[in-house]
Parts: sequence; C-alpha cells; structure tokens
Amino acid sequence: MSSRTYGQFCGLARALEIIGERWSLLIVRDLVLGPKRFTELQAGLPKIPASTLSARLNELEQSGVLRRRLLPQLDAAVVYELTEYGGELDQIVLDLGLWGARSLGQPTPEDVFTLDAAILSLYTTFQSEKAKGTHATYELHYPGGMVLHAIIEDGALKVADGAHPGADAMIEPLGPFIKDLLSGELSPAEALRTGKVRIEGAPEYLQLFTELFHIPAAPKVPSGIVVR
Repeated sequence: MSSRTYGQFCGLARALEIIGERWSLLIVRDLVLGPKRFTELQAGLPKIPASTLSARLNELEQSGVLRRRLLPQLDAAVVYELTEYGGELDQIVLDLGLWGARSLGQPTPEDVFTLDAAILSLYTTFQSEKAKGTHATYELHYPGGMVLHAIIEDGALKVADGAHPGADAMIEPLGPFIKDLLSGELSPAEALRTGKVRIEGAPEYLQLFTELFHIPAAPKVPSGIVVR
C-alpha cells in the first residue's frame, strides 16, 4: 500500500489515497466492464509501464478494491476483477467521466481511444429518462475498425463489442466527430450534409441518437476577477 497520505481524517482524502494515484482510476475504469488479465489491462493502457501497473494493482488489491482470481482453464490464467467494494465505484466513474467529457477538446494523434472507453462513453452520456418508451438498436463503427452495438429498451441500455444483425441504424463517424455530435457542436443534419458522419438506416435515428446520448456544455470560464 502506498505510504503517501494526506494526513486528514476525511472520507474524500481516504478515497484519493486509494484511487488518486496516477493510473489507478483508469484501471478501475477498465475493470468496471468485467475481469481482465494483466496483458489485457496493458493493452487498454498502452502508456503505463509494466512495473507501475503491477504496483497499482497491488495497491488496489491491498485496499480491497480488486482481487485476483484464477480462471478454471487449462492455462490457469489469473484475472483481476473488482470486489463488491470496488464495484461501488461504477457510478462514480460514469459521473466523473461525464464531468470530464464536458471539457474534452479534439483528440491528438497520440491519444488512445480504446474499446472500453468507447463502451463507457455511451453509458456515461446515456439519458435514461429520455429513453423511456424507446426501443432501438444501434451499431457504431469507429475509425480504426472498432465496432460496438447499443441496445435501448425502455430506458435501459446495454452496450457490447461487435456488430448487431438487424440493428435499426449503423452510425459511422468519419473522424473524431462523435464527441461533437454528442455535445451538440455538430447537428445531425450538418453531420450528414458534410459527410462527417455516415448512417445506414433512417436519418431520424441519428437525431434520436443525439437525444439519447448527450454531453452537456460546460459553464463558461469567467475572465478576470469576479465581482458580485
């Protein structure tokens, strides 16, 4: 366990001592969707040194956030998974992800966009109240060949890897435009007119998509000294 502490008797300080180290919360993010092997975690966090990943996994295990489990297979592989305590972070991860998404700019060529991040971005931005009574299935194709599908059933959402036969619509952002679409910086009509987004299916499904998945605008940063 890390010896670094804030020296404060405070729940928030303790939470940051557990998951506030660099990479820790991203490891939790990647385990929210299910158990992973060490190599799978490395693949989702390509910039983390192996020694740092090992250290963070040990720290999170000692804190009761995750555990190691031996798979009942011939290769006897070890996977890491969230404990019940660690699983309670799932909504916190989604809420914090949405808060951060409100300040996202455009991705740089060095930025990595993983399958787990793509899946969680849909859970993060899903407007469950607006999806009441809605039944729709989307197939999303991202640059680089990544494909996932989202099933909306009366306010509930299920997102998974891969195509979905018989999807109501296939959406393919031709570049980093999915964020602009969800934030409202790019309207569905403009996205189709400019070719920034391609759709197979009725265009109305793209409009519905932007209503069901949305990133609220961040408040404007005040300049100078605020006078009340």
